[in-house]
Amino acid sequence: MPMAGEKGRGRLFVIAVPYLWLLALFLAPFLIVFKISLSQDAVAQPPYTPLLDFSQGWAGFVDFLSGLSFDNYLYVLDFSNEFIEAYGSSLVIASISTLLLLLVGYPIAYAMARAPRSIQPTLLMLVILPFWTSFLIRVYAWIGILSPEGLLNQGLMALGVIDEPLEILNTDIAVYIGIVYSYLPFMVLPLYSALEKLDETLLEAAADLGCPPTKAFWTITFPLSLPGVAAGALLCFIPAVGEFVIPDLLGGSNTLMIGKSLWTEFTVNRSWTVSSAVAVLLLLVLVIPIVIYQNIQQRELEAGK
Repeated sequence: MPMAGEKGRGRLFVIAVPYLWLLALFLAPFLIVFKISLSQDAVAQPPYTPLLDFSQGWAGFVDFLSGLSFDNYLYVLDFSNEFIEAYGSSLVIASISTLLLLLVGYPIAYAMARAPRSIQPTLLMLVILPFWTSFLIRVYAWIGILSPEGLLNQGLMALGVIDEPLEILNTDIAVYIGIVYSYLPFMVLPLYSALEKLDETLLEAAADLGCPPTKAFWTITFPLSLPGVAAGALLCFIPAVGEFVIPDLLGGSNTLMIGKSLWTEFTVNRSWTVSSAVAVLLLLVLVIPIVIYQNIQQRELEAGK
């Protein structure tokens, strides 16, 4: 019996660690941001009037509930402001980028999964290799590549492909290039994990039954890799929606994304309350695809039973 009790406590400890981690590094900061979003701007330090004063105890909490204000959320959701447009533009750019990542990453992951076992670790290391360099440095490198005097234009002009430099930097195309390059490993790794586990006897059986390779891919390989597709899409789409560095360095002034709007509201306008409301609404928007993915997985598990 003592051994059973010790095992139970050990199991409880293992389960509690990630929950405590999420509580300390996600839930607590989120509640602080949510609290700020319900406050009002003020000429002070910090630049808002806190609605909840913990020093007043229960009376302060009652005053907080009675004085709740969602004016900042109404301001953000007002179509006369740029925030709705920024949300829509971010979702469009993130969706197109995720599709491009899938089109580029799937052949790479498929080739890695079909490669000989002896070289697969090397290929995997090459995919992870960009993580060894600072993200900011890698984005700055693309400025040197895509600028009018950059390596890309100089190379194309030297080959005679173009007569004058292409205007790629400070456009949405540069943003797509930067996102695809930066997030490609997040798409390749889940796809490789799903394709590497594929039972090749299914393909051999399909070939024995006269199924062409292309049809076998679309009827066997791709459906079985859908969990990797979904995981890679979520890993790329969610951070791409709130991306700030890439559109700020590679995109032009017309490239409107919610990350840039949030940074401008926080640092330039010094409105912590509105920027907090923008961040909370962005989080709620990103929760939607996660919930949909979890529901699909739950249904598949129930169907498998």
